[in-house]
Amino acid sequence: MFAVIKTGGKQYRVAANDLLKIEKLEAKVGDIVEIGNVLAHGEGENVTFGAPFVDGAMVTAEVVEQGKNRTVIAFKKRRRQNSRRKIGHRQLLTTVRIAEILLGGAKPSKKAAAKPEAKAEAKAPEAKAEVAAEAKAEAAPKEPKAKKEAAPKAEAASGGEAKAAPLFKAPKGEPDDLTVIKGIGPVAAKDLAEQGIVTFAQLAKLTDKDVAKIDEHMPFSVDQIKDWREQAKELAKK
Repeated sequence: MFAVIKTGGKQYRVAANDLLKIEKLEAKVGDIVEIGNVLAHGEGENVTFGAPFVDGAMVTAEVVEQGKNRTVIAFKKRRRQNSRRKIGHRQLLTTVRIAEILLGGAKPSKKAAAKPEAKAEAKAPEAKAEVAAEAKAEAAPKEPKAKKEAAPKAEAASGGEAKAAPLFKAPKGEPDDLTVIKGIGPVAAKDLAEQGIVTFAQLAKLTDKDVAKIDEHMPFSVDQIKDWREQAKELAKK
C-alpha cells in the first residue's frame, strides 16, 4: 500500500519502511509523528483520492535524524553597477521512516510525541508558581548592599560558566582589515575576529578541515569561506 502525503508545502509518495527527508519537524530522534494530510492512497491500480485530503487517513513516521541540506548559493550581479550580492541558505531537514499508513480513522500502534503547544500548557502552572515566587521575593526585605556585591564575587570564585573558547588562536601583532575582502562586511569581520581570525594570512592558510569547522560553528557557507580564502591569498602576498 502507498500514500501521497503533504508536508512542508511538498507532496511525497510513501510506503511502509520508506526513508524520507522532509522539511524540519519539531520532534526528537525516536519520536513518532503523525501526518494527517493524506492526498491519496491505494494499492496497485485501486487508488482513492481526497478532496483535497482523504477523511480518516493518516500516516505515522519515526524521526530518525535531524540535520541540514547542502548549502544553496544565490548570486546576483548587475552589469556596470559594481553591485554583487551573494547569499547562502541551508534548509533544515528531518529524516523520517514511514511506520504505518492508517485508513478509516484507525489509531496508530505507537503513540505520537506530545505537541509543543501541549507541553507549553503543561508548564503553565509552573510559570504561575515562578511568578508568585518572584512577587514574594520582591516583597521580602532587601539584603544589605555588601551581601549583593559579594554574591557576584562568590560566583566568579566558584567558577561560573566559562565563555566558549574561540575556534582559532589569533596571532600577535596588528590585525588586518578583513572588510577589504569582497563579501566580508563589518559584522562578518567581527564574527571572524571573535573566533580568532584577524589576518589575511590566517584566511589564506585555512585547510579544508578548518573550512568545515567554520561552516559548522559559524553562519558562513563553505563556498563563501573558500572564496574569501582565495582573495586572502592574493592580499597576503602584498
